[in-house]
Amino acid sequence: MNRRTFMGVAATSLLASTQEGRAASPHPTSDSQSAPLRVRFLGTGAADWNGRDERGEHRRLSSVLLDGTVLIDYTHQAEDILPAGCRPATVFYTHSHGDHYNPADALRLGITNVYLSQTWYDTADAEFRRASRELNLPMPTIHPLCIGQRVQIGQLTISPLPANHATSHLMEQTLIYLVEKGPARLLYATDTGGIPATAARLSGIDAHQQGRPITALIMEATMGMDHEVDFRLFTHSSVKTVERTLQVLSETGRYRPQPGQSVYLTHMARTLHGTQAELDRQLPAPIRAAYDGLEVEFC
Repeated sequence: MNRRTFMGVAATSLLASTQEGRAASPHPTSDSQSAPLRVRFLGTGAADWNGRDERGEHRRLSSVLLDGTVLIDYTHQAEDILPAGCRPATVFYTHSHGDHYNPADALRLGITNVYLSQTWYDTADAEFRRASRELNLPMPTIHPLCIGQRVQIGQLTISPLPANHATSHLMEQTLIYLVEKGPARLLYATDTGGIPATAARLSGIDAHQQGRPITALIMEATMGMDHEVDFRLFTHSSVKTVERTLQVLSETGRYRPQPGQSVYLTHMARTLHGTQAELDRQLPAPIRAAYDGLEVEFC
């Protein structure tokens, strides 16, 4: 399939996905007995982390494991913190930056299904094919994603949404993800400068087309606290960004967590954040800094 034909198929798929979403009930029946959505943080650091720092802190590059079966982003740094015997077969990539995406690492893990934005499908397909030949490992299936497309993996429904971020591929649309399981609706937002309007609309939390509220939020805070005047403003978020997002969603009823549930920060820059102990003391409730190996459940 050539590039022009593929893009035409992608556009058609996006239209069909959007139409199906509108036809579906905005309040599907939820099973109160559903098992919770389990999220394990495999890494919580931004790209400037490379092993233990001078303070003794250690954050691997940001990625998560969903229900022990599906990854969002993956590099070899996370391998030692996977549960014993866990070999996920599926990965969803947010974007092509090397602290989130590495074909050789995915192949060594045994990944067989790769999901990523259709805007860089050709590049990823070529890179995976090259790595497959060099390592003599099976080539996975690369699934191109359109914005708003819903993908069912077991009990999980995963929807790609647009992020506010940029890579060296000028036309690449970076992604954040809405993850749904039973009544749980988790917005996983890294790397992104805030929540873009289209992402808010498709997830049902914008002002004009409100649907089901989200029940959980994991959001990047690359810029930390007291670093608001920073060039990363255009592609990343700060703790203040997360605070304001949380305030708006909470006060408008678009975020309805279980009692006592935290909002978790990830993708924290080494040079812009204090230690885990300092963050535990300084962050305003219910915001909490995640750490590598933390496992949480969302109902």
